[in-house]
Amino acid sequence: MNVSVPFTAEQAKKLKAGDVVTISGVIYTARDAAHKRMLEEYDKTGKFPFDIQNQIVYYAGPAPAKPNEIIGSVGPTTSYRMDAYSPVLLRFGLRGMIGKGIRNNDVIQAMKQYTGVYFGATGGAGALLAKHIESVEIIAYEDLGAEAIRKLVVKDFPVIVIIDSEGNNLYETEPAKYNKE
Repeated sequence: MNVSVPFTAEQAKKLKAGDVVTISGVIYTARDAAHKRMLEEYDKTGKFPFDIQNQIVYYAGPAPAKPNEIIGSVGPTTSYRMDAYSPVLLRFGLRGMIGKGIRNNDVIQAMKQYTGVYFGATGGAGALLAKHIESVEIIAYEDLGAEAIRKLVVKDFPVIVIIDSEGNNLYETEPAKYNKE
């Protein structure tokens, strides 16, 4: 299934935990330092560095690009480091998050309330994921280096729905299938 960005609530509602998805369009990279700064900036100015409504944020900080490449390896970072910020961003219209690892209950409840989806990208496959990026532009916080916010144009970027907008969570449902009593 292909998802295009902007990623609407209607699109999000159709996705279920376990769905294999490709994303095409614009997504933004941001890690914990950028998330913290975004919310501080919003508190001061009432604005984010990009229109967050119906967007997808990829928790990643790319490696430097090699000659003749537009971006270096760009694998997912551990998502729980953004848990303190994610419920607020979901309230303001963020629709999707891409990362790896578990999310806390506050994030899951905000996803249910505001119709958000948590996608998982394969850790350790950053070089392969970079092949799905057609262009990259730093749009905010260049002083953060790898953690600057980047606007990525992606085509067929492969992810899996880890937690859907109803709160169904692969990290809870799948291990149960393999537990022996």
